[in-house]
Amino acid sequence: MASETLTRPELGSVGGGAAKEIVLGVDPGEQSIPALVWAADEALRRGLPLRLVVAVPPVPDGLRFDALAHQSALRMRAESAIANAEDLVRELCGGVRIATDLANGMPTTVLRDLAAHAAMVVVGSRRQGGAAETFTESSVAGPLTARADCPVVVVHAPGPTAAYPPTLVVGVDGSESSRAAVAFAVEEASLRGARLRAVWVWPRSVLSHDDGEEGLAERRRLLAESVAGWAERYPDVVVSEEVVRGHPVEQLALASQESPALVVGREGRGGYAGMRMGSTVHGLLHRAVCPLITVPLARRERWAGGGVGTVRSLTGAERPAPAG
Repeated sequence: MASETLTRPELGSVGGGAAKEIVLGVDPGEQSIPALVWAADEALRRGLPLRLVVAVPPVPDGLRFDALAHQSALRMRAESAIANAEDLVRELCGGVRIATDLANGMPTTVLRDLAAHAAMVVVGSRRQGGAAETFTESSVAGPLTARADCPVVVVHAPGPTAAYPPTLVVGVDGSESSRAAVAFAVEEASLRGARLRAVWVWPRSVLSHDDGEEGLAERRRLLAESVAGWAERYPDVVVSEEVVRGHPVEQLALASQESPALVVGREGRGGYAGMRMGSTVHGLLHRAVCPLITVPLARRERWAGGGVGTVRSLTGAERPAPAG
């Protein structure tokens, strides 16, 4: 089937039911090929359109004298970038339905607005470093991950492809946010024909009484509760459970070396000052080897829109929700 170019709908018409898209943020300065390939594959896998988005930022105040020329140059570069991205998608994944969107505004703001009506947003990452990646106007990954209303996929490099079947990793800490991550991860594993490895990272405690067999047994119990029921709803997915000792960022980054994707909840336990995401997510933005998928709690609440006892997937299908 040949790829298809879609016209741009109004934002309000994208939301609701199964009318969802995979949104890819295209960087006119340096397009991330791994992010483009990941987004196109995911759109094909889920049977969803792929929207390629380039944002043209406003001209800084200091450039008012030649503002029109500067804005024209930015727009020409954006048009070229989105055309090149579309050509690459057509060449690599011919069955994907494509929409393109050239928008005015800061990239983070444009993508965050589209995220309110998207199945997920995919962006590349240049790994600029802590403060630059999170706070500068030119960065996208950190602020978008912290505030988007849908799952955000940050692709620095493609995950390994040698292992078969592949094994996705989901970080679990017992929070409602990590339960949302498990719900997403099980569906993603099913779509990929992958196994799912649920990992609870247990930091070493300064309190000796919390560091023995009883503490380990308690965390194994909590981990089992967090993934309970999903294997029955997705019988094609083999789910393994593992409690490991160490720092959450270090251990999950280590697990990401052998996974096609690492899935985590956005809020988690603890947090990062000034941002609506957990400190583990913040660390993994710079340490994860494979694509990092961050799932907001709000997404799981919307999945429950089919009524008590059902969970709505990204493609609109409903499945019984796990008990408890």
